[in-house]
Amino acid sequence: MSTRTRGTRGSRTPVQQAAGLVGLVFLLVGVLGFIPGVTTDYDAMKFASHESGAELLRIFQISVLHNLVHLAFGVAGLALARSAATARTYLLAGGAVYLVLWLYGLLVRYHSSANFVPLNTADDWLHFVLGIAMIALGALLARRPTRAAAGR
Repeated sequence: MSTRTRGTRGSRTPVQQAAGLVGLVFLLVGVLGFIPGVTTDYDAMKFASHESGAELLRIFQISVLHNLVHLAFGVAGLALARSAATARTYLLAGGAVYLVLWLYGLLVRYHSSANFVPLNTADDWLHFVLGIAMIALGALLARRPTRAAAGR
């Protein structure tokens, strides 16, 4: 079976399923970020600034740019889930991006103009968890079965 196939009987591989699910979650979060009520202080949302006062679920500081990034990650996840190889790449590279965002959030002061995403402590730790989870999914789900397991 090549990495471009969906597995046996048209089913997707576990890494493709994971990439698709992660993509769907990112799409959902991106859309929810534009819905008043789900996003508090919606009228205080900026395009890209630490001064954006909007928060998704009253926890995560967001902006229009932040929402657009979530939507882009979602579309990428769905598109790249079409093959096992690209699904794995999406999870590994996306996880690395989120770990870089985590480090960025730790190093940049929240009220600094360099905090253009914008980020708060909840965002920082969510980015850490997302980065680790995406890398783990990409690494573990794309592993090839051993000969003993494949012969069963």
